[in-house]
Amino acid sequence: MSGVWVFDKNGVARLISNPTRESFECKDPPHPGTATAPGARPRVLVYLPTNQVIRSYAELEQRLAELGWTRYPNLAEPDLLQFHRSHDSAHLISLPKSFAKFKPMHMYDIVVKNRHFFQVRDPTSSPTSFN
Repeated sequence: MSGVWVFDKNGVARLISNPTRESFECKDPPHPGTATAPGARPRVLVYLPTNQVIRSYAELEQRLAELGWTRYPNLAEPDLLQFHRSHDSAHLISLPKSFAKFKPMHMYDIVVKNRHFFQVRDPTSSPTSFN
């Protein structure tokens, strides 16, 4: 048997033969900005100074602007939102235009470039600490 074993939320495994990207993704993610693969643990991006869960690009853009990031006008890639620190800096954050496609890999990119200000968390851990 070849393929990929996937576990659902009840711990039941199923084999996906010849997996494609679509076979791992749901049409609508349960929480925008979270992992959508079956069995994957959802993640949220948290702005540490206020312990705020980032729930939209408007919130994220506001926090990034406070840290000196500006939106980069990129006409060549209309499906991407890009932010940079300055014209002299190589630091660039690229995100999908739709927040529903905002995945943990994008969250970790933000964390790496803003280590003391953002963190990726499991949304069920310490739910009382989220605003």
